[in-house]
Amino acid sequence: MHKLPQVTVLFWALKTVAVTLGETAGDLLGITAGLGYATTAIGFAVFFLAVATAQLRARRFHPVLYWAVVLGTSMVGTEVSDFLNRGFGHGSAPDGIGYGWGALGLTCVLGVVFLAWWRTGLPFDVENISSRRGEVLYWTAILASNTLGTSTGDWLSDDTGLGFGNAFLLIATLLLLLLAAHYLTPINSTILFWSAFVLTRPLGAAGGDALTKPVISGGLGWGTVGGSAALCAVLLALIAYQVRFTVRMPFGTGGPSDSALASSYDEPREALIRRK
Repeated sequence: MHKLPQVTVLFWALKTVAVTLGETAGDLLGITAGLGYATTAIGFAVFFLAVATAQLRARRFHPVLYWAVVLGTSMVGTEVSDFLNRGFGHGSAPDGIGYGWGALGLTCVLGVVFLAWWRTGLPFDVENISSRRGEVLYWTAILASNTLGTSTGDWLSDDTGLGFGNAFLLIATLLLLLLAAHYLTPINSTILFWSAFVLTRPLGAAGGDALTKPVISGGLGWGTVGGSAALCAVLLALIAYQVRFTVRMPFGTGGPSDSALASSYDEPREALIRRK
């Protein structure tokens, strides 16, 4: 039962564009359209729950559905983080707890999610998740990491004084270091994957702000409408390519059967230790 994509260059491109669109779409409705963070978060939550339920019920990997869930986690995360950090305002901590405290609190939340996941004994390797419980933990971690990423990106861009462009470059540099570590060091690839996965969200937050904010504020001045439209077009094009690729080369072709994966990779740690 392969329902998650293989981790390739295309995966990282789609992930980055999806979370960046989540940032700009959240700002489009929450700020530009004047709906507010709470109302927008509720609307996005309904969308997320709908597509996440469909994803959990699916029996195989559907690119459109999968990336709709990722986009949903990013949009919900953007609004939850903004409401937590800013309250009903548009700056750090006028009525909220501020970007720094928000990022710290959400880091703890993500840590709790990973701890709960570890205690189940199910694998962290995303290409080997094949049970319903494992997938629920996977999506919970993604939702928490995308919420954390919004706070972290805002904290780097605003509170540290780096600005949108420099924050984007800093995070991009960290991602390149993780890529080098993958090829040049014996560091566990699953640890590197989740580190990179978390960092792509603040990359998207900084990148989205860099696209949409006015030039006088350090952005490119595309606005939330223009930025969201451009990112949506890129995301749809990449998904279309992945759909075509998936039809031509289904995930798992030439590999172990789904039942074999389910019976081995989702065994608890203790059972695997006993078998060895």
